Amino acid sequence: MDCILCKIAAGEIKSEIIYQDQDIFVIKDINPQAPTHLLILPVEHYANLGEVADKAPELLTALFAKGADLGRQIAGERGFRVVINTGPDGGQTVDHLHLHLLAGRELQWPPG
Repeated sequence: MDCILCKIAAGEIKSEIIYQDQDIFVIKDINPQAPTHLLILPVEHYANLGEVADKAPELLTALFAKGADLGRQIAGERGFRVVINTGPDGGQTVDHLHLHLLAGRELQWPPG
């Protein structure tokens, strides 16, 4: 498989890994849209939200729990945003499910 995020998970491409366990890893986004912009990903390849929801819904719960934990640690009461882009119209540019955690400034709505 030629997935850049799978290669990062496997250690084939260097990245600043913030957290990793057997199911999840967290890295800094290389094109940050906020002072804190992390990607929370499954180690195993799932193309998008629909695929992981169908095949491993418990993993989706774990990804969001890790996002909530990191968001509270980083932003505290100031708040943070967790986003999943799915499909071309949803802004997904890499076909490996990942949650964006954004914090460190006031985030506007709508985002795009």
